[in-house]
Amino acid sequence: MYGAPYSSQAKKMLLLGSGELGKEVILEAQRLGIETIAVDRYEHAPAMQVAHRYHVANMQDGAAIRAIIEQEKPDYIVPEIEAIATDTLVELEAEGYHVVPTARAAKLTMDREGIRRLAADELGLPTAPYRFADSLDELREAANELGFPCVIKPLMSSSGKGQSICRSEAEIEQCWTYAMEGGRTQKGRIIVEGFIAFESEITLLTVRSVSGTSFCNPIGHVQRDGDYIESWQPHAMSEAQLIQAQHIARTITDELGGYGIYGVELFLTKDGVLFSEVSPRPHDTGMVTMASQDLSQFALHVRAILGLPIPTIRQLTPAATHTLKATEELQSFTIGGLEEALAIPNTSVRIFGKPETKLGRRMAVALSSADSVEEARGMAAKAAGCLMIKRSE
Repeated sequence: MYGAPYSSQAKKMLLLGSGELGKEVILEAQRLGIETIAVDRYEHAPAMQVAHRYHVANMQDGAAIRAIIEQEKPDYIVPEIEAIATDTLVELEAEGYHVVPTARAAKLTMDREGIRRLAADELGLPTAPYRFADSLDELREAANELGFPCVIKPLMSSSGKGQSICRSEAEIEQCWTYAMEGGRTQKGRIIVEGFIAFESEITLLTVRSVSGTSFCNPIGHVQRDGDYIESWQPHAMSEAQLIQAQHIARTITDELGGYGIYGVELFLTKDGVLFSEVSPRPHDTGMVTMASQDLSQFALHVRAILGLPIPTIRQLTPAATHTLKATEELQSFTIGGLEEALAIPNTSVRIFGKPETKLGRRMAVALSSADSVEEARGMAAKAAGCLMIKRSE
């Protein structure tokens, strides 16, 4: 039972992170009568524009996060980004607050070392070979041991920041510097992975709820510099691949626990399916579900959080997304081309409303549905190509 927002009977959901994914979560929560609070490090973040109220705070300042949560007393604390004071979330959960899906999941998945050791060493899931390095010399040793090319990533980053492919020993120092600059913290520790010649890369959205564990159809995607450019659903897989992918996703999410949606990233190779990463929240590639499914990943996440049943997830049509990225930093800008983009059949656009651009920042996405994935991908790419970011004087 849920009371009206602002009433003493209201159920409160507080988001830690207020980007475009959080915005959709807020909207879905409000459709079910939930009072919503958005928190992020900058003013006028997308989810703040639709929440009942918002707070601006350093997301890694545990005292600041605690103060907001003690003031708001939310029924649900929903982390929507990686870089949060997760030790504080662990403390708050121990004090009786409900962290979604769990504080342990938020803490482990924020750290590539923690989640990789859990998946590979404790759960025995297949992954790329990997090493950790705390210095440039250790990186050289790890890269030579794993061979070239290899993939170098900060232990904590988002949207591919700090991630690079090192193709020779001559590039090691440059890749180390890039990882240090791109990480969410400057602790000087990185993960080095053996390069995987994968056939494709997918996201398997996995929902844990009172109805059990369920899966969306696999989502294919293209990444550039570690950041998603386009996605589509369904991605073609053999029955054997799908069984293995669902086994990996179920194993890691059962271990992390709680209710909510997980984005499980996997590599499909000629030798089988490999675990890559997992996010305990909606996934950027999963925005395609707003065009493809009867219940989007955001609706599924909110239902699961609230303890509501999840029926059989139905894909209604093949669909695809294509992003609009900023190519320069602008504090005053406009986005044009919407008329041309929306003239394309079965196409919609989400403009995120971010207050300023940064190089490579995602500013909007085009979503298209069609009779086939290939047709949907072409339509979404065409629509995104119509959109333009212009400097405003």
